[in-house]
Amino acid sequence: MTSRHSPSTGTPPLSPTPVDLRRWRRFLAAERAEAALYRDLASRRGGEERDILLALADAEGRHAAHWEELLGDQIGPPRRADIRTRILAVLARRFSSVFVLALAQRAEGRSPYANEDDATSTMAADERIHEEVVRGLATRGRNRLSGTFRAAVFGANDGLVSNLALVLGISASGVSHRTVLFTGLAGLLAGALSMGAGEYVSVRSQRELLAASTPSTDANAALPHLDIDANELALIYRARGMLPQEAEQLATATLSQQHNASLLAPTDASADSIDQHEAIGTGFGAGLSSFAFFASGAVIPVLPYLFGLEGTAALVVAAVLVGVALLATGTVVGLLSGGPPIKRSLRQLAIGYGAAAATYLLGLLFGTATG
Repeated sequence: MTSRHSPSTGTPPLSPTPVDLRRWRRFLAAERAEAALYRDLASRRGGEERDILLALADAEGRHAAHWEELLGDQIGPPRRADIRTRILAVLARRFSSVFVLALAQRAEGRSPYANEDDATSTMAADERIHEEVVRGLATRGRNRLSGTFRAAVFGANDGLVSNLALVLGISASGVSHRTVLFTGLAGLLAGALSMGAGEYVSVRSQRELLAASTPSTDANAALPHLDIDANELALIYRARGMLPQEAEQLATATLSQQHNASLLAPTDASADSIDQHEAIGTGFGAGLSSFAFFASGAVIPVLPYLFGLEGTAALVVAAVLVGVALLATGTVVGLLSGGPPIKRSLRQLAIGYGAAAATYLLGLLFGTATG
């Protein structure tokens, strides 16, 4: 559209049209709703996160003031924000979780101000910064649950897909309803135990590797006894990836501090090992989650057989139930990752159904060959 003012300053048109007024009111409603959203989130948090969210609410209020100024005495009655923002506000009041922050991150990324003539370039830049601020807050939440959550999602998906494929493949071979049922239950139990044990060993090993890579605090006791002119302290920092000159400077500074010195340099990546442990999760928690969620996913394809369905009816119901579950897990992963949830859910559905269809065809071939 043709600009009637300078986009860098957001100077209003000389005579705004009804279309302009409606658009400005829509932007004003969105900014007010987003400010309220951040205040709701802040009310359920403390410390630094609360301060950050309140600062974001103030920034959205600053943007709202811009649209109020443009509208002047034509501001009209308060109007509701768009449906996405209203849903986000409801979720913030009910849950106040990483899911809400992930949705807020996507909402900030969809800001129209970069292509909006009546918004200032500063406002457009603000929205880009807001997206990164919310991404940082959401990342904190993702790190707090990523280890156990990863095991839970992978376990549920593996249970859904593997047991559906097993049930369809066995059914296609022409065996009895009873055989299909017990095969599905055996697959559930064996898979859940295998997933739980495997996840426990995997996470436990990761934590042990991190612990082995974390500098020992006992070495700090040796610092006061080192010869200032002849020691290998700088080699420690070089071994951790620092350049020789930087390592020498840090070693000199460390020795000069004497009793307050520490071998955990501020720039040392290993100093973040606590956060890495938190992100990985515990072996027991990851193993238990993997077992429970694999079993919860694997039981779904078996449900029709448990309730007495047989033949084609059982296969169709099992496939539909698994499809719904795959869409749900794909949506959750999409929301948490900040990606498009519909695309992620459809991708998981296609992969799951593809694996099940391939196994069903193999079952048909096997049944024909042995029939």
